[in-house]
Amino acid sequence: MATLWNKGTSCTDKVEAFTVGNDRILDLRLARYDVMGSKAHIKMLESVGLLSSEELSKLLSALDEIAASIEGGVFVLEDDVEDIHSQVELLLTRKLGDIGKKIHSGRSRNDQVLVDLKLFLRDELLALRSETLTLFNKLQALSDKYSEVLLPGYTHAQIAMPSSFGLWFGAYAEALVNDMSMMQGAYRVVNRNPLGSAAGYGNSFPLDREMTTRLLGFASPDYNSIAAQLSRGKSERCVASAMGSLALTLNKFASDCCMYMCPNFGFIHFPDSLTTGSSIMPHKKNPDVWELVRAKCNRILSTENEISLLCSNMPHGYHRDYQILKDILFPALELMHGCLDMTSYMLDFIEVNEHILDNGLYDHLFTVEEVNRRVLDGMPFRDAYRQVGREVNEGSFHFEGGIRHTHLGSIGNLCNDKIAALMKEAAQW
Repeated sequence: MATLWNKGTSCTDKVEAFTVGNDRILDLRLARYDVMGSKAHIKMLESVGLLSSEELSKLLSALDEIAASIEGGVFVLEDDVEDIHSQVELLLTRKLGDIGKKIHSGRSRNDQVLVDLKLFLRDELLALRSETLTLFNKLQALSDKYSEVLLPGYTHAQIAMPSSFGLWFGAYAEALVNDMSMMQGAYRVVNRNPLGSAAGYGNSFPLDREMTTRLLGFASPDYNSIAAQLSRGKSERCVASAMGSLALTLNKFASDCCMYMCPNFGFIHFPDSLTTGSSIMPHKKNPDVWELVRAKCNRILSTENEISLLCSNMPHGYHRDYQILKDILFPALELMHGCLDMTSYMLDFIEVNEHILDNGLYDHLFTVEEVNRRVLDGMPFRDAYRQVGREVNEGSFHFEGGIRHTHLGSIGNLCNDKIAALMKEAAQW
């Protein structure tokens, strides 16, 4: 197998298969970023005199051809090539001979992998930002549309106090603001340039790391070369943590939808085409989409813990353990994109029951409203509380007043404009 680290000896097929793992499959997702990093690197090498302008021109042209094959979907890892980095260098060497071999001057596969991953994760976070904003806007629109439609609120899974669909949809919109802030933090960790740190200790070439930072659009370098290598695992964990926050929001929303779709509640409805039936019970309309969103988000929540466990108990510097990070994080990213997309899609078809509270089952939903009404009329709170409680126990409780919630963030004052402003700020990265 063609490897960048081959020194003339070979290992057994069994060792090779075990150590390469899934890299050949997962690395295809890094192909375009490997070319981007290589182009920035050789431009810098030319600027410090390690490549001639003619050599740079030939290398850039050949890398552009490789990039076109990647974007065209025809790029492949050959059977005897270990990873994307080896494949790119092999193609350059085949085409340009010794010039192709010069591309690796001044870098290690360690900082090459790091820069590929950071460029990849940066784009993944930007995609998650866009998908989250789409979902946020739909939730806010639904909150505005159904702002005056009342909904029972529950604590301890028991009927509690009046809520509204406006409050419910708006709550998850605001929760996404916090998730966006987590993604912003992860993006800032990821958006630093490790290229030039080599194997973690720099090297004797006069590398211009500020130049590659500019060319690749990073906010700054990872200055200390050891710190650059320490970012391996930490970057992935920060992304996983941000995804975990987002997954928890979607998980709770999916759980609500599963419960609200149940005929015993009947709060929301989706077309039959978005539900599934039973092999034996012809009446069933199962919330399979929401159940799978809930389950997949639970899997995403485990990602940060897996990464933390993998990366602990290792001294600084590169260790092959890090290879498994892609096996953990890449599938989780796919799950996250899928859950965001499906949640957003389902909201296009949600139907709201606007007459839930016509059912006498919810008469006691207004006990606090009645207590508060009597307090506003001058009765001490504890006296009003006991009086209403006694009426409930005797079966004589009756509420005829209206809902008068006016404070910030209540049924009558959703503050959706303020929440939108918070999201705009959180999404500026």
